[in-house]
Amino acid sequence: MTTAGRSLREFSNVLALLGIGVVFAVLDSKFLGARNLSLLMTEVSITAILALGMLVILLPGHVDLSVGSGVGLLGGVAAVLVIQQGWPAPVAMGVAVLGGVGLWLAMGTLIVKEKMPAFIVTLGGLLLFKGLFWLVIQNSTIPVVAGGAVNGYSLLTTYYLPAMAGWGLAIVVMGVWIWTQWLGRRVRVANGLVVESGEMFFLRLFVTAQVVGLFVLVTNQYRGIPLPAVLLGVVALGVALVTQHTAFGRHLYAVGGNEEAARVSGVPMERVVIGAFGIMGAITALAGLMQTAYVGSSTTTVGELMELDAIAACVIGGVSLRGGRGSVTGVLFGALIMATLLNGMTLLSVAPEMKLMVRGAVLVLAVWVDLRLGRKTA
Repeated sequence: MTTAGRSLREFSNVLALLGIGVVFAVLDSKFLGARNLSLLMTEVSITAILALGMLVILLPGHVDLSVGSGVGLLGGVAAVLVIQQGWPAPVAMGVAVLGGVGLWLAMGTLIVKEKMPAFIVTLGGLLLFKGLFWLVIQNSTIPVVAGGAVNGYSLLTTYYLPAMAGWGLAIVVMGVWIWTQWLGRRVRVANGLVVESGEMFFLRLFVTAQVVGLFVLVTNQYRGIPLPAVLLGVVALGVALVTQHTAFGRHLYAVGGNEEAARVSGVPMERVVIGAFGIMGAITALAGLMQTAYVGSSTTTVGELMELDAIAACVIGGVSLRGGRGSVTGVLFGALIMATLLNGMTLLSVAPEMKLMVRGAVLVLAVWVDLRLGRKTA
C-alpha cells in the first residue's frame, strides 16, 4: 500500500473511532467517565497484546486460529498451579509462558517441516487446546483470588501506578518514542527514502505527546495507570523493535511480501516462521494470564473468540492477510476500535447475540475496506 493509502486508512480509522466514541457517549454518559475509561484501557491492553502477536504471525503470510483457546488453556494452567497446588504466582506464570512458547514452537515446526497449511494446524490447535483447557480445570471454575486474598496473579489487572509514577513513566515513554522516531527518520534520509516534512514530523510528535498526557490525566482521576497498560507498552515496544530494527523483522516482511524472492535472497525461511510462532506462544500466554486475572477466574469461556478480535484488530490497523504489510501503530489503533466497541456495548447491556453479530460485521467490513484501499492505491 502506498503512503496515500496508509494516510487514507489512518484518517478513516480516526473518524471511525471518534464516531464510535460520540455514539456511546451520547447513549450513556458513563462511557467517558474516568472509571470506565480505565477499564477500557485494561480491555484494550489485553486485545492489543494478543493482536501484536498475531501481527508477527500475519507478516510472513500465516494465520493463527488457536490463540483464543491458548489464552484459556495457559491462563487456566497458571490458575490451577496457584490456587489448587499452592505454587508462587510468578513461578506458575513462568511455567505458563514456557508452555506457550513450547506449544507454539511445535506448531511452527509442524507447519514448516511438514509443509502443512497454518490454517489447518492452528485450527487443530484450537480444538486440542480447548479440550486440554477443559480437562485442566475439570470443566469447573477456578477463582484467581482464593478466600479473598490478593496474590501476584490477580495483581496483573488490579494494580495501578501511583500518580507521580504514572507521569514519570509517561515522560520516559515519550522520550524513548521520540528518539526511535527521530532515529528511523534519520535512517530513511540517509538511505535516500521519502520522509514527511519537518513540520508534519513535529506535529505528529506533539499530538502524540498530548494524547499520552491526556491518558495519564484521565487515569489518575480514577486509580492511576493500570498495570495492563504498562505491559502493553512493553510488548508494543518489543514488537516494534523486533519488526523495525532487526534482521529477523526484515525477514518477516520479506517472507510475506514475496516468498520466492526471500528464498532466493537467502532468508532462513524455516527459522523465521518457527521464531514467529515462538513469539506468538509467549504473547498468548501473557494475554491468557491477563484475561484470566481480569475475568477473576478460569472458566470454560475464557478466551472464547479472542482470535477473531485479534485478527480483526490487525486488519482494521492495515495488516495484510496475505503478509508483508503491517505496523505496531496500526494494530494498536485497530485494537482500540475493537475494544471500544465491546466496552460500549457492554455498558449499554447489549444482548450477547448482538455483540457477536457486530464483531462479525466489523471483521467483514475491515477486510472489505482493506481490499478497496488496496485497489485504489495499487
